[in-house]
Order: sequence, then C-alpha cells, then structure tokens
Amino acid sequence: MEKKRKQHQSFRFAQQWRLLVLILSLISASQAHNYTDALSKSLLYFEAQRSGRLPHNQRVGWRDHSGLTDGLEQGVDLVGGYYDAGDHVKFGLPMAFTVTMLSWGVIEYRNEIGSAGELEHALEAIKWGTDYFIKAHTSPNVLWAEVGDGDTDHYCWQRPEDMTTSRQAYKVDESNPGSDLAGETAAAMAAASIVFRKTNPHYSHLLLHHAQQLFEFGDKYRGKYDEEEGSVGVVKKYYASVSGYMDELLWAALWLYKATDREEYLKYVITKAHCFGGIGWAISEFSWDVKYAGLQIIASQLLMEEKHKHKKYSHILEKYRSKAEFYLCSCLRKSNGSDVDHTPGGLIYIRQWNNMQYVSTAAFLLTVYSDFLRNSNQNLSCHGGSVGHEELLRFAKSQVDYILGSNPMNMSYLVGFGPKYPTRVHHRGASIVSYRENKGFIGCTQGYDNWYGRPEPNPNIIIGALVGGPDCQDNFMDERGNYVQTEACTYNTAPLIGVFGKLLQLEENEDGQTQNLVASY
Repeated sequence: MEKKRKQHQSFRFAQQWRLLVLILSLISASQAHNYTDALSKSLLYFEAQRSGRLPHNQRVGWRDHSGLTDGLEQGVDLVGGYYDAGDHVKFGLPMAFTVTMLSWGVIEYRNEIGSAGELEHALEAIKWGTDYFIKAHTSPNVLWAEVGDGDTDHYCWQRPEDMTTSRQAYKVDESNPGSDLAGETAAAMAAASIVFRKTNPHYSHLLLHHAQQLFEFGDKYRGKYDEEEGSVGVVKKYYASVSGYMDELLWAALWLYKATDREEYLKYVITKAHCFGGIGWAISEFSWDVKYAGLQIIASQLLMEEKHKHKKYSHILEKYRSKAEFYLCSCLRKSNGSDVDHTPGGLIYIRQWNNMQYVSTAAFLLTVYSDFLRNSNQNLSCHGGSVGHEELLRFAKSQVDYILGSNPMNMSYLVGFGPKYPTRVHHRGASIVSYRENKGFIGCTQGYDNWYGRPEPNPNIIIGALVGGPDCQDNFMDERGNYVQTEACTYNTAPLIGVFGKLLQLEENEDGQTQNLVASY
C-alpha cells in the first residue's frame, strides 16, 4: 500500500513538473526578445541622426556637430533637426511624420516607456524635432521645408561633419503652398504639445500656437508642396506627396482637436470626411505620405469617449471606424479580397523598397486598436470572422518579433539588437571612420573611393536603426550598396517606440503570472 502511495505521489509530481516546464517554456517562447533593450536601442538611433550642434549628454559617441550653417544663405537659422536616412538632406515631411509617431507612442504608452527608464530619452527625441520646427516656421505663412537637395547630396559619400554639398533651403508660403507639409508639421507639433503639457507647459503652449498657425496656413493656401513649378519641386524624386494634402489636413485637424478639445477642429474632420477622402479611402498602408489609416484609427477611438459632441457626430465617426477596420482586417488577411501580402515567414509586405516602414506603422496601429477593443469590450469585425483584441496584439507582436530576429534569416533588422544584425547599413556617417577618431577631411568622392565599396562591416554601428528589410521571400543581402534593403529611416523606428512600451507591459504581466504559478507548486 505504502509503495503504491509513493508511486502515485511520484507520478503526480512528475505530471506537475512536466506541466510547469511546459508553462515556463511557453512563457519563455513568448518572451524570446528583450523589449526593454530594443526600446533603449531604438531611442539611441535618433541621436545618431541628429543634425546641428550636439548636446553634452549626446550618447552616440561617433557623431559630432554638423550642418552648423544651415539656413545662413537664406538669412534664417535652420540648424538642428534630423537627417532622414543614410544621407544628409533634412526633408520636412518625413521628419514631421517621425515626430508625430514618436509623440503618439508616448501619448499612448507613456507609463510603460517610463517604467523602462526611457521616458526622458523619448521626450528628448521629440523635442529635437520640434525645436527645429519652431525655427523653420519663421512667420505664420512661411515654413522652411527642406535643407540640401537629394541630387547633389547623393553625388557625395561623406560624413555629415565634412559636408561640402549644397545646403540650400527651400520653403512653402502663400505663393508656393504646401498644405501636406504644413498639415503634417501641425500634427507633429499638436501631438507633441500633448506630450509636454504637464512636464513643460510653456513649451507645450508654444507648440500648440505654431500648430494652429500652420494648420490655418495649410488650409487657407492649398496645394501640394512638391509641385514642379514653385514650392519644393526638388523633393519630388525623394518624398513626393502622392496622396495629396487632404489626408494631412484632416490628420492635423484631428490632432488639434485632441490637443485643444475645441469643437471647430472636430467639425472640420466631420464635415470634410467625405470630400477629403477620410471616409472614402479604404487604404492598406500607413506612412509618411498616406495618413488615412492613422486618422481613421484615432477617429474610431473618439467613439469610446463619453462626450455629447462625439455622440452628435457618431454616424460619421462610425464610417471612419469602418475604414479603420478595413485596414486592420487587410493586415490580418481577413478582408474581402484586399488582403495585404505576407512573406512566407509571416511579414507584412507592401512593396520592395524599405518595406519595414509599413510593418512598423502597422504594428503600432494594430497595438493601439487592440487596446481600444479591450477597453471598449468589443471585437473587430472582418470578412473572415470576428477578431478579439488578443489576436490583434498577437499579430502585432509577431511583426515586432520578426523584426527582432524571429524570421527565416535569424536576422535582427533592428541594428545592434541580438547576435546577428546588418553590419553594412547604407549610411554615410556609419560607414566611414568616426570624425572623433580621425578629423582628417574626407572629400565628396573620397568616401566612395575609400569607404563605400569596402566589404568589411561599417566602423560605426548605427544602433536602433530599422533597415528596409527582406524581400517578398524573406531574403536579405547585407550589402552597403543594396540601399533598398539596408538603408534605415527615422520613420521606420519611430512607431516601434510605443509598441515596445506595450510589449514590455505584456511581459511584466506574464512575469507576474509565472511567479504566481511557480509559487503555487
């Protein structure tokens, strides 16, 4: 009898042990990546992209001051801001979208980013951009749109500290409008004003003032900033405004409504919903050019807020929500014939050149909407069936995990994260010996002669950069000349800041559950 009892106890213990091992392995699999490390490294990237006079607390040591005479020829101070990618042009439209996405991420996940000890760095990344926009907005109806031009810049391969290329500045004004650029910059400054409202109220008020003026300017003097005649025609080959300016005006108005709670801005989003395409366009991408999906997600969030004016406009807000859900269902491949492509490894695939920008924005919107569904106790209704908030977040996480190395190449596409990542990023500053190590001047074509074609890894690791990523079959070539896949951009990394914050929270909750499970055994 005693022998049987001991056998039974032994069998029961073995069962419990196997169950515990299974639980721990499942949780471990879901936490295969260190999101705290990914968040910290992502924020470092923005310091590597800084233009202007670098501060004393600059953490990226291989960079130094650059672009210190920007705007001088035109009699304005345009020192500062961000280089968009691996070159040294300061393009206003993608820079503004970068700041909007950084700000939105902090608005949604401020506490989570703060718990990782990264809130100050996130605020610094936002302020580096908004400080520049304040300078660039020299009068109510003038916004400096670009410094440098892509053609002359791409002719040279130099460190930013050695730049000899043209630093001509281009602007939009009443005669040469740019409603798309003014709208996105207004959105960035309005979103940032929300971020700084409590910690820096004076700065928040200043940002809001600029945002309101820029929106008024963009709305009153309508036109695309990339028109060949006038405005900023030189940008057309690099950041053409294919979607036009209507999405940016709606986007700006909605951010101004969130920042001010003034009904006039909400009315703009409602009354122009149809004629500006807000409830007409069903879009399957969200980017620096096309804002409709982001606009539709925020409009959907308003439905949850118990405000009379939201109820008054609920019929239009519901139409916005319908288009938002089209985007989400399309990403999940559960729409009616308009599904986004996925690679065999499961990555969202929109187009060949810099596909990761669409992956990071999708992961962010899916994460935000997952929270909306959870908080409102609702499901997403797709053609392929009902989808709960957990499935949305799970899919967003799968995209982030792919980025961090859970993919057929076992390659992290976030530079500096994990054991294997791109080492030949298409980036001038990273690919040439650091100015701080060797201050000897490197000329325009000297960089091409001596550094561009080198087979060795870059001498400087551009930590936190999200490169363009693999092709439609999950293949990736880590070559400096393969700019389609190895160039990184600020707007690739920016949406990930908020998503990493959310996944950190998820990780902490699972840690707590694990501890409870272990304690119960």
